[in-house]
Amino acid sequence: QLQLVESGGGLVQPGGSLRLSCAASGFTLDYYAIGWFRQGPGKEREGVLCISSSGSSTNYADSVKGRFTISRDNAKNTVYLQMNSLKPEDTAVYYCAARMRNCFRSGSLYDYWGQGTQVTVSS
Repeated sequence: QLQLVESGGGLVQPGGSLRLSCAASGFTLDYYAIGWFRQGPGKEREGVLCISSSGSSTNYADSVKGRFTISRDNAKNTVYLQMNSLKPEDTAVYYCAARMRNCFRSGSLYDYWGQGTQVTVSS
């Protein structure tokens, strides 16, 4: 069974950091691009960052530039989203999704999705 599982979410104060993980089971991530998406309360889902199968990253959200980074460890079959200098507006459910090779902004082009992990930034 092909599955993506996110972890690492939680409650953090403004200015804090979290690292989200997206672990794959049932398939290898080597040939897949992994995108991180988020959906805040009352908002539409938006793309955040994506890393292609070759390791190049693409930023889809101007609001996270300079604060969030994406990386992958194929040996662990896991992709990470490092989030620094968190702001209340980063509060959302964060999802990872997989598609072959290349990144795209639209979530509809991804084939596999995780269940999401909640990130809440609040004092």
